[in-house]
Amino acid sequence: MAKGAETEWEKGQATVELALLLPFFAVLFMAIIQVGLVVHARVLVTHAAREGARAAAVGATDEEVRQAVAVAGDLPVHRLRVEVARVNGAATVSVYYVDPTAVPLVGAMLGDVELAATATMRLE
Repeated sequence: MAKGAETEWEKGQATVELALLLPFFAVLFMAIIQVGLVVHARVLVTHAAREGARAAAVGATDEEVRQAVAVAGDLPVHRLRVEVARVNGAATVSVYYVDPTAVPLVGAMLGDVELAATATMRLE
């Protein structure tokens, strides 16, 4: 009978441990998802900067470069800032994007993340 009581106690202990650790693991899981979303946005910003630099290198106007960046990155335009410079035979495009943190709880702790990418290509 003592063995049965010990098993009951151990089952209760496992439940308490789960109740204590589950919130920690839930927040950790949400943080990992948020990091993945930010990395994805970073890749999109880098791609958009390269596409913008390519458009600027072949003679597009600044507005056409901004449009190429918006289309290539598939990012909300109201969160994008694009700077275009043509100096010494090269076109440089800098893209700045404010990525909202979308994951609950983690987003409230971190706030929005600003991402930036710059690409340079020779003028053709």
